[in-house]
Amino acid sequence: MFDILLQIDTTTTGAISEVKVESLWSLLGKGGPIMIPLGILFALVVYFFIERMLVIKQAGNISDDFMLRIRENILTGNINGARSLAKSTDNPVARMIDKGLQRIGKPIDAIEKSMENVAKLELYKLEKNLNIISVIARMAPLFGFVGTIIGLVMLLKEFATISNPSISQIADAMYVKLVTSATGLIIGMLAFMGHSYLDTQINRLANNIESCNNELIDTLQEPTK
Repeated sequence: MFDILLQIDTTTTGAISEVKVESLWSLLGKGGPIMIPLGILFALVVYFFIERMLVIKQAGNISDDFMLRIRENILTGNINGARSLAKSTDNPVARMIDKGLQRIGKPIDAIEKSMENVAKLELYKLEKNLNIISVIARMAPLFGFVGTIIGLVMLLKEFATISNPSISQIADAMYVKLVTSATGLIIGMLAFMGHSYLDTQINRLANNIESCNNELIDTLQEPTK
């Protein structure tokens, strides 16, 4: 299924005389030892992307009426009910709200400050391992280029012992050695796109956390029923 056209020689009449087809895995194998760290980097990108995506999805899983129920409990003076609801919800927003409810009775500035500290801690947890994906996005292309340079140096050394190597031989050899550069660039692009996607999701969640923070502060300043 993954077959790659390596070479097509044509005669003077334009007819195809020879076609060499090689599998993608065989071609990747010709990239040399540098393909091993590139494969490890790719595996790390996939693992951390899926792991962070699941964590962020779980963090954003909160009912639409959560803040409405919190507000109703506070306005009716049922602070224990509001805290019970927050504690039973495994979510960054709920943990931040619970911290604010614990500080009820203190100045609004102190309550807001304590909630902001919890929010920062929760966002820090969400960003865990995200920098690894960012580093891989920069490292993978460099590994690919290093592999190509090493391969070309070894190739030139090999051709130095061959008298009059053909253009076809040189082109085929260089084509294979460039596999590492192409692989590194692809892994780097995938890592960059994955990091950008996760960062966007975290920013969206951060906006939701800030919105809930403001909503609780506004509720606490309303008179109870």
